[in-house]
Amino acid sequence: MTDNAAAEDRAERARKLFSGPIAFLKSAPALQHLPTPTVPEIAFAGRSNVGKSSLLNALTNRNGLARTSVTPGRTQELNYFDVGEPLQFRLVDMPGYGFAKAPKDVVKKWRFLVNDYLRGRQVLKRTLVLIDSRHGIKDVDREVLKMLDVAAVSYRLVLTKTDKIKASDLVAVQAATEAEARKHPAAHPQIIATSSEKGMGIAELRAAVLEAVES
Repeated sequence: MTDNAAAEDRAERARKLFSGPIAFLKSAPALQHLPTPTVPEIAFAGRSNVGKSSLLNALTNRNGLARTSVTPGRTQELNYFDVGEPLQFRLVDMPGYGFAKAPKDVVKKWRFLVNDYLRGRQVLKRTLVLIDSRHGIKDVDREVLKMLDVAAVSYRLVLTKTDKIKASDLVAVQAATEAEARKHPAAHPQIIATSSEKGMGIAELRAAVLEAVES
């Protein structure tokens, strides 16, 4: 099978998988509550207002799968979603980072939870780090990328809300984000630009998730 044919085959399998059974499994406030590590996991990370819940809903073609909130930082646990029947893999919605309003002890608890999960989860295949295309990579994002590098967790940068900026600005943000990715040993060299509202990049993201699961 040629590379093109293989990519088309994966994209079609990803489309079918994400249009099939997907269900919320559980919220894990601490490591002892994580599900048994029997299938691959793909984690989603990002600043609190990056549009993570909206992207998860678009990815799974379901309006209410991941809870969207007008208050950034509501997700304080690792939220697990089962994909496929029989179960193929799990999506993990990680607590948002970089919000200002949470108490310091809460922020500290989240950091420990995320760090311990990243370092110790053998079935974690890839983390998708979401970057708001309107703002680009911030220092708080770089801290997380460094954490992933140290944990030796493979990750990929995903731009969100690309429908909110001009095309010329998007080109510049993409170039800057790719340049940043090249500085990090654990980062995938190619980034994906998405829009939850317009559906841009969603099929590509589904295929990228499946590619990571099967790698």
